[in-house]
Amino acid sequence: MGSTALAMKPDSLALLRAGTVIPAQPLALTADRRFDERRQRALTRYYHAAGAGGVAVGVHTTQFEIRDVGLYRPVLEMAAEVSRETTGGNAPAGSSVTGPRPLVQVAGASGPTAQAVAEAQVAAELGYDAVLLAPRVAGLSGTREEVERYLLDRARAVGEVLPVIGFYLQEAIGGPRLSVDFWREFAAIEAVVAVKAAPFNRYRTIDVLRGVAESGRADQISLYTGNDDAIIADLVSEVDVPVAGSASPYTARFVGGLLGQWAVWTRGAVETLRLAQAARGVTSDGTLTVPDDAALRLLVARQTGLTDANAAVFDSTNDFAGVIAGVHEVLRRQGLLEGIWCLDPAETLSPGQADELTRVTAAYPWLGASDDAFVAEHLDAWLA
Repeated sequence: MGSTALAMKPDSLALLRAGTVIPAQPLALTADRRFDERRQRALTRYYHAAGAGGVAVGVHTTQFEIRDVGLYRPVLEMAAEVSRETTGGNAPAGSSVTGPRPLVQVAGASGPTAQAVAEAQVAAELGYDAVLLAPRVAGLSGTREEVERYLLDRARAVGEVLPVIGFYLQEAIGGPRLSVDFWREFAAIEAVVAVKAAPFNRYRTIDVLRGVAESGRADQISLYTGNDDAIIADLVSEVDVPVAGSASPYTARFVGGLLGQWAVWTRGAVETLRLAQAARGVTSDGTLTVPDDAALRLLVARQTGLTDANAAVFDSTNDFAGVIAGVHEVLRRQGLLEGIWCLDPAETLSPGQADELTRVTAAYPWLGASDDAFVAEHLDAWLA
């Protein structure tokens, strides 16, 4: 295990490796599009009370534009402050866990190398565990090989500051196409501790698995699904990937999820991961046990419903135009957010998206019914 991975707090690293639920945190705004600190704190308290193993802040769901309006540090700082309530033993109201518990605190970083390194330095100052490195770099051009070389050099520079989580971002929201060779070299970087696969494409997800398998560090890389359209498929799959020069294949497993979908109905997300672990025959700490066939059957039965719900939340009909507003609308209906306002006034629900959210909520009551009651019971305490 590399020294950079050991720089993470041991309990956080153990949780990352065993697998956990990491919601991608939205941004709470007031009607005049100012930072709503009260509701931002309530969101983080909800995620921790629901059983999430951490939060990812400053990522796409938080809105990349926070960097343009001076909110990057304030948003990260507030999430870190609230997270310390939990790691210090002051669990939010409604939490099923008493006493201190580990959390994986992930900060998003993006942009050219200097910007990404500076953001990683902010995250390090605030006590974050790792950086989720988005492959979005405005104006980056050249051949695929040149683009990939730049992204690899950028990852190495960020890895000098904090451990790195790789991120295969879907093309619909600005991610580049990345090769197996890229993922092989990326995973070989000592600072890399995990990869979030979120290309929303099965072929490209396999590219990630192949690259990690062939990197020589597969046993040190935790795979997290970001494929919000295929969460259950990723979590219950075990893929044997042949490795040249090895007598046995590498068995690739997604141990958890770092997802915008899990920013809503988070108690249900925690239950989904628990069922997936039971179906695969592992406990929450990674110990092997007897696979639970009933859990697998339940997950398979829910798989299409969860993807259908994600289509409504993420607005796949309109090429994801309403993705962030869709997340906000679910949280608004629960009372966690006051409105669906985004930093960009033009970013809102697409026509018909609200009706789709109503449809999937009614069609799949297992999605959010327990979360609705949970939020209603504890919202006042989280807002206090």
